[in-house]
Amino acid sequence: MNPGNPYSCIYSLQELITIRKNWTKSGERIVFTNGVFDLIHPGHILYLEEAAQLGTKLIIGLNSDSSAKTLNKGDHRPINDEIARAIVISALKSVDAVVLFDKSTPISLIEAIKPDTLVKGGDYSIDQIVGADIVIANGGQVKTLQFVEDYSTTAIEQKIQLALLKK
Repeated sequence: MNPGNPYSCIYSLQELITIRKNWTKSGERIVFTNGVFDLIHPGHILYLEEAAQLGTKLIIGLNSDSSAKTLNKGDHRPINDEIARAIVISALKSVDAVVLFDKSTPISLIEAIKPDTLVKGGDYSIDQIVGADIVIANGGQVKTLQFVEDYSTTAIEQKIQLALLKK
């Protein structure tokens, strides 16, 4: 639990480094993934549950608002701000820790956290996964999980826009 923070698993990187050390001493296996996680949908839930099964603790690197804007998903994205997204993602039972990052990639988080397993969706190949080389060099593994078709924040957004046009 994160004392003084009502959202018990949202941490700063420094807090998370300490927590990670304690988890390692306790024999926990750390899984890390990252993303914007803007409008949570079944694809996100299935992905995170599968990722969590690859270890005993799942850490989410959450793109900050400024970081998310560098991903060219549109000027209006993210739809939910970073605090709202962090609160929602931290409430999921499969998630043990959330840490925001401001850069275009989570490389500094991966270097600092040194996860045992790095996970991304099946729409990536291992050679495209930022930090894969670091995790492998530290004796960890990199996994891609099956991409869940028909679920995406972009598809939800388009459906909403279409519904508004029909009014």
